[in-house]
Amino acid sequence: MTETLDPPAVDLAELRASIRTEYAAVAAEPDRGFHFHTGYRLAAILGYPQKWIETLPPGAVASMAGTGNPFALGEIQPGERVVDCGSGAGADALIAARLVGPSGRVIGIDMTPEMLAKARASAAEAGLTNVEFREGILEALPVETGWADVVISNGVLNLVPDKAAALAEMYRVLRPGGRLQAADIVLERPVSASSKQDVSLWTGCIAGGILAAELRDLIAAGGFTIVEVVPGCEVFAGAPQASNAAAYGTRGAGIRAWR
Repeated sequence: MTETLDPPAVDLAELRASIRTEYAAVAAEPDRGFHFHTGYRLAAILGYPQKWIETLPPGAVASMAGTGNPFALGEIQPGERVVDCGSGAGADALIAARLVGPSGRVIGIDMTPEMLAKARASAAEAGLTNVEFREGILEALPVETGWADVVISNGVLNLVPDKAAALAEMYRVLRPGGRLQAADIVLERPVSASSKQDVSLWTGCIAGGILAAELRDLIAAGGFTIVEVVPGCEVFAGAPQASNAAAYGTRGAGIRAWR
C-alpha cells in the first residue's frame, strides 16, 4: 500500500493570509527583493526561452515567481486546454495561451487578488482572449471535472499543507489520459514537526517541501501513473534576502505524471 502524508499541524488561515501578503508584495513591488528570485532573472535561471519572455507584457514577467519550468516537462500542443494552478502574475498562463493558440484555452487559478488583477491586466495588454483567471485554491479548483488536457503548476504545491487534496483536484480536472507538468521543490533532509508549524518557513518555500520519494508516492497515491520526479536546479541561491533553503538541501524539481 502506498503511504500517504498527513497534513502538518499549521494554522491554515494564518498560512494563507501570510502567503497572500507575501505574493501581494511580489505583485506590487517586484523589485523589493525576496528570499526567492523573481522576474527576468528568474526566467533566465529556469531556462525559459528568451523569445517567450520577450512576447510577455513586462508586468507579467517582473512579478514572475516559481521554482522551475513546467514547459520543459512536455510540449503544450495547439488546441489543448490547460489549467495553471497558482498562476500568480500570469507569465506561465500567458505562455501556455500562445502555445495552445486560438483553438485552445487556458484557465489560471490563484488566491491572491493582487496577482489576479495583474494577470488579467497583462492578458488584456497582450490581446489574449483564450485565457482567463479565476480566484481559488488548489484544494478546491473552480474548474469543471475532466476539462483539462494539461495541468501545470510552478512552485505552489509546496505551499499547500494538504497536498493529497490538491493532487486529487488536479486529477479531477484532467481528462483521462491528461497529464500533470509541475515545477516545485524537494528536500534532501526532512523538516522537523516543530519547524512545520513555523509559517515563515512555509512562505520561505521550505516547511512545505518533502523528500522526492515521498512526493512521488503521494502523486501515485492520488491515482496518477508513470510518475516522474525530475531533478531541477538550485533555485534559491543568491536571492536578495537570506534563505534557510540550503540547510534542508532544497532544490527545484519537475513533476511529470499522467491521469
